[in-house]
Amino acid sequence: MGTQAVVAVRTQHQARPGRRAIVVADLGSLRGPAHGTVELPSRLFWSSADRRFDLGSAPTRRWMYQVVLREAARPSDLTDCLNRGILISLWPDLRLAAGVRRAWEELHPVLRSSAGA
Repeated sequence: MGTQAVVAVRTQHQARPGRRAIVVADLGSLRGPAHGTVELPSRLFWSSADRRFDLGSAPTRRWMYQVVLREAARPSDLTDCLNRGILISLWPDLRLAAGVRRAWEELHPVLRSSAGA
């Protein structure tokens, strides 16, 4: 069984100064964990020695998603850490840079819909 490459787009929108937002082309490719603990690689989260996030804690889960969406530099950063269902449910409550929000909502209108719900 072969692996299929994940298509991601590096957008014109800024995730943070000097870094353009990256967005997967298909939300279905976001198959990261929905439960348990996630340890982010230091390239995504370097501000603490403890890089683990408990997905059972709503504030911690929200914080992790904000970090990953802001710092992702490659498709695997998104697909390994984020889960489609969780992203859609958290979307209205995520505090994101305007560029990140715009980039994801332009490519995935379902997110814009969930924010208005």
